[in-house]
Amino acid sequence: MLIIRAVLLALFSLAGYYFFRSQGWHPIAGLAVGFGLASSIIFGEIKLQGRSGREILAGVVGLILGLIVAILLGWVIFQIPAIRDYQHRYFVIVVIALVLGYMGAVVGIRKRGELRLASWHHGEEGVPKVLDTSVIIDGRIADICESHFIEGKIVIPKFVLDELQQIADSPDPIKRNRGRRGLDVLRRMQLRKDLLVIIDDFDPPGETEVDAKLVKLARHRHAKIITNDFNLNKVAQLHGIMVLNVNELANALKPVVLPGEELSVRVMKRGKEPDQGVGYLDDGTMVVVDGGSQLLNRTVTVVITSVLQTAVGRMIFSKVK
Repeated sequence: MLIIRAVLLALFSLAGYYFFRSQGWHPIAGLAVGFGLASSIIFGEIKLQGRSGREILAGVVGLILGLIVAILLGWVIFQIPAIRDYQHRYFVIVVIALVLGYMGAVVGIRKRGELRLASWHHGEEGVPKVLDTSVIIDGRIADICESHFIEGKIVIPKFVLDELQQIADSPDPIKRNRGRRGLDVLRRMQLRKDLLVIIDDFDPPGETEVDAKLVKLARHRHAKIITNDFNLNKVAQLHGIMVLNVNELANALKPVVLPGEELSVRVMKRGKEPDQGVGYLDDGTMVVVDGGSQLLNRTVTVVITSVLQTAVGRMIFSKVK
């Protein structure tokens, strides 16, 4: 991109230089004009990088409608005899076109959410979702997407992909397996035709931490973050960014149990207290059994006494029936 921009600047500058010289004007002024025009084009291109396809399309539609209104309005105005022979009438038309075109583009972009445009690709509707490294390695996000509970583009930042690659190349076999698992999850998601998974090359300047980059990217793209990292969850919420936490979703989907109900649970180990045993339900929920320390490796029926909801999950306290 830097090479293309440099070539564009050079071509416009040379074109301005030779055009001004051919007209008998000062060629250095033409060089400056050409450079300025190319710089304006590059500036607009950089600004468009942070806009979604819907924003760009809405802006173009608004611009076209504004120009059409300007042409019709100018035609009506210059049918008035007192204005028809006005010396600077074309200048007035240009000003009207610029003002209405600008207003149409701005209104189109701001009202883009009210447009219901047909999409040629699955998943383009809805707010983009940015994945962090932890949720990719976790793997459950692929199952959630396949169940169609998440709509919109799935965005994989390039710096997250680089971090995942570093983990996959780690000399530590545990880290290496986790990294490779994450890459397999991404590949699995990309192969699905009903998912739109894109790699975003935007790298927020001035940041070195991946979490800080994710927050800036989500704000820049007007996206949500999908994670299971508790700290990233809190930091993103402080910045006003919507976070979809996979662990919170899993906790919300666990079956509701109430005090007084009975459960069958296998006591797996001793608890913190001398008389306690600990077992687990099929979904991983911990069940603390009073009087269960002597029932290790046995399946018993227990009565629920209380349920405690914590930040990391749900704990059930019970006693042997």
